Amino acid sequence: MPIHDVYAKDPGDPLWQVPATGAARFSWEYADGRDRLLALYQKGKDKQWDGMRRIDWDIEVDPYDALGTPDEAMTLYGTPHWAKMTERDKGELRRHFASWQFSQFLHGEQGAMICAARIVESVPDLDAKFYSATQTMDEARHAEIYGRFLHEKIGLVYPIDDNLRSLLGDTLRDSRWDMPYLGMQVLIEGLALAAFGMIRDTTEKPLPRQILAYVMQDEARHVAFGRMALRDHYRQLSDAELREREDFVIEGCYLMRDRLRGVEVLENFGIPRAEALELSERSEFLRLFRKLLFSRIVPCVKDIGLWGRRLQQAYVDLGVLDLGNSDLDRLMTQDEEIAERLDAERFAAEERARVAEIEQTIEEGAET
Repeated sequence: MPIHDVYAKDPGDPLWQVPATGAARFSWEYADGRDRLLALYQKGKDKQWDGMRRIDWDIEVDPYDALGTPDEAMTLYGTPHWAKMTERDKGELRRHFASWQFSQFLHGEQGAMICAARIVESVPDLDAKFYSATQTMDEARHAEIYGRFLHEKIGLVYPIDDNLRSLLGDTLRDSRWDMPYLGMQVLIEGLALAAFGMIRDTTEKPLPRQILAYVMQDEARHVAFGRMALRDHYRQLSDAELREREDFVIEGCYLMRDRLRGVEVLENFGIPRAEALELSERSEFLRLFRKLLFSRIVPCVKDIGLWGRRLQQAYVDLGVLDLGNSDLDRLMTQDEEIAERLDAERFAAEERARVAEIEQTIEEGAET
């Protein structure tokens, strides 16, 4: 079945064409490179994996409870709308919210793939081109995986959120080579990492947990790459140039905050947009969720040298300034370790099952 047939609403034109600007840059310096970035490039090559094989797609998924979302986390919980819903209605609502979340992950990953390809084209340093090439493949794999999960396990896809579309468009239209790093590696991927992590750490459903853990293992490298490249570059910029980047970050952070409402889902259940916005603002769960989503962005922005007074004030207004002191390196290390531990647990369980099967076969042979 074509995926267009399972969209919750018409996504519009099948292609979104963003005019590209800026120069493609060739580097003739093939011998030298930054040791840290070349080491990350080597790691990117070593850590390539196949989503068809590493993920256990045979695991059954209940599309009406794909993530094990508790009632309290639903935007409508405790409202008159919730009181009128049957259990079937609540299951359908969970399906739509899971689809909406993972659809935005899917569209964001395609955006990341395109941005990574733009970095290969426009970044002046060959070591950065090398690493971006491995990231382009990573993002293609992530889009493949999220698309398969939505198509085969949920059976429902949502169009791209308007605010995500806006930030992606701004990122891709900018001719400066560092903007795909800033828009994608820092803002979009930083927010996605936090969202992935919250679901990964709270769901008991094995398939989405596998998908998120393995994707996050890759994304930890991507954020490290953006931090290295931008930290070096931003030391060389003037105050005026840094302010331009900070303005971009401020606008992007407000767009990302407003992206995470799920208003489109509520509209599909007959709730007017104005009321849906009000309900999302009153949701304690969504308020906490939105704050935690900045746990990866704020310390990264501070680390790369964008920490002017206006930017800090924006984070005060968003209620996330205190996240600037988060230990980003520790979070990234945890992302790597969780994926490796999940692999070890799965392989150990498979080995125990194989041994048990052999022992049963031997016993059955002895009885005959």
